[in-house]
This record gives sequence, C-alpha cells and structure tokens, in this order.
Amino acid sequence: MGNRNYGAELDALQSQLSEIQHLVKQLAELQSEVEIHIEEGDLGSEDTPSHPSEEEEAGGILYSGRYRGEKGSCRWTPQERTVRQLLDLDGEKAAKVLAALGHKQRIDILKSVFAAPLTGAELVEQLHMGTTGQLYHHLKALQGADLLVQEERGGTYVIPPHRALPLLLLWAAASELLDASDYIALTEARNNAGDYLGSNQNGYDPLHLVTALIENSVQEHQAGHCSEVHLFMHDEGSVTIADNGRGIPVQAFAHADKTPLQAILTDIGRTSPSAFITAPGAGHRINAAVVNALSHRLTVEIRRGGSIFRQDFKHGIPQTGLLTVGETRETGTSITFLPDRDLFRLPVSPEALSRYTRSVSEANPGLNIRLHRNELRQA
Repeated sequence: MGNRNYGAELDALQSQLSEIQHLVKQLAELQSEVEIHIEEGDLGSEDTPSHPSEEEEAGGILYSGRYRGEKGSCRWTPQERTVRQLLDLDGEKAAKVLAALGHKQRIDILKSVFAAPLTGAELVEQLHMGTTGQLYHHLKALQGADLLVQEERGGTYVIPPHRALPLLLLWAAASELLDASDYIALTEARNNAGDYLGSNQNGYDPLHLVTALIENSVQEHQAGHCSEVHLFMHDEGSVTIADNGRGIPVQAFAHADKTPLQAILTDIGRTSPSAFITAPGAGHRINAAVVNALSHRLTVEIRRGGSIFRQDFKHGIPQTGLLTVGETRETGTSITFLPDRDLFRLPVSPEALSRYTRSVSEANPGLNIRLHRNELRQA
C-alpha cells in the first residue's frame, strides 16, 4: 500500500476524464448540426397502414449537406426529389444548364472560387488564361446564371451560398460518370476507325494494332526493363503480345478514379506520342486504348509484385474489374485481343508480322522477339 503513487493515478484519471469530456463535446456539436424533420403522417400507425405510391415505388434521391468557406458556412436541411420528379424535368432547360457549365474554363473558375474568393486578376494568373478578356467572357455568363457574384466592383468573386450545394451535387454526379467520357471516346473511335487505320479500300489491316502494342514492349526494353517479347497467332484470329517487362502498374494513385492499367486501355487521349503508331493515311495515332476500342475482345494479364492480375474488355469497355488470378515470381504484360471482324475482314498476315518483327529486332539488338503460330494461349 505504501508503494502506490496516488498522484500519478489521479493524473491518469484526470487525463481520461478530459478525453471523455472532449468526445462528449464533439458528439454534442455533431448532433446540434443535424436537423431532423418529421412531417405529420411519416411515422404511420397501426390503424392507417401506409401504401407506397407509384412515385415512392420508383425511388428517390435524398440529399443534404454543409459547406464551410472563408466567408462563412451554410447548411441545407435534408431534401428529396423522387425519380418521377427528376425524370419530368424540362429536357431543354436541363440541357441549357449542362451546356452553360460544359466548358473546362468555367468549371475551373468555379472550382477555384470554391477554394477561396479571388479577384479577376488572381483568376487570370491562377488559371493561366493569358488575357482578362477571355476570363470576363466566362465571368459574365456565370454571373448572369447566378452562379457567381462579385462582392464589390473590382473585388473578389464568390459562389452564392444557395448555389454551392447544387454545384457540389452536380460534380459529385459527374465524378460517378467520369468513365462515361472515356467510353464515349472509345465508341467514337470505332465509328471513325478510318481516322486511325487509314484507307480501307482493301479492308483495314489489323497489323497496325499488333505493332502499336509491340511498341509498348519496345519502349519498356529501351528503358532497360524488357529483354523478350513473344507473339502468339491463334487459329481464331486473335493475337497475344507477351513481354517480360515490369508489368503495367495496377495500383491506383491516391484520389484516382481508376487504375493506371485501366486508364491506359480506356483513355483514347493519353499523351505519350513515342508509344503511338500512325497508319499510312491516318489522321490520328494508335495507342493501346485505340487497340482496345477496335477489338471485339481484349484480355490483359499483368505479372507484377508476386501476383498475376487479369482484366477483360469488350469493344474497349471493361467486362470485369481487376482480378487477382494467381501468384508468380515473373514480371511482364500479356495482351490477347481479337480484332473486330466488322472492321477487319482478314486476320493478321504472318508474313507481314514476321517482316515487322525482323525490323524491330534489327533496330533493338538486345530485344529477343519470337513469333509463334497456331498456338492457343490464354492471357
């Protein structure tokens, strides 16, 4: 008993009590911000059983929010729009709203002002617009739509509080549909295949697709990470390109909406000119996403970090997520694709592919390229 340190024990208890008080205070503050609205009849009763209306059966969107900016904060009580209400919106007016915001610089202006009130000069500098005339053209449109206000002449621009939540909700919805823009571009590539494949007087040549993928392996070799490329020509017309490089990264970066692998295979506009192939007479270069778009099906296998990953696509659209299908000590990328028969009447010519691989080998003496015919191989 004489050895107990009562002072230390009391200090510990006091510290725990302070922590509990702090947590209780946080909880009280959180509860004070939540507004609950129960309308008469919402709870129902045993005597008056509620029957869902046609609108209720269709569902609805419940939303609320809080925004805290430099000029204060505002909170929206929970609101609901039924699916019927949303589907009954005036299509022409909705299109005008989306069109008014469907400009990158206008969105950049709104996002910048959301972060902090800015003057016109600050916006020009921050957004690298070059001229104030270009900026004020968009500012006038945004002010006219009541999406932006200027606190005083020559002062800073801010988002009107009652417009903040709708804009944030619109961007939240857009973030869920970001991949749609890639899929639209993939479909447009299919509908305008000649822009990538050149003339089709005798039919498009699928060799261009194979060479575009081989170029990715060549780049990996030139970076010092690939020594072998194996090409498999299968009986049904598909082709596999397999290398022993590092393997395309499969781990998504922080805040990224997709993995680097999926971005490479679905983003038509990726800028990496040295990895592109240009077909004779074509106006656009071919990258891996174009190959994916012009393929009836494509499967990619990645060997990286001790695991084997796989993802399947059809006409460029992912059919599966990124799957872990095995373990391995090897590294590399294998892509198997079947050119779309609506675009390519004939399969890849073995003779033409052999000539191409010889020219690549001569230009890259340290890269071993082997061509295998009529060997069925699943990626």
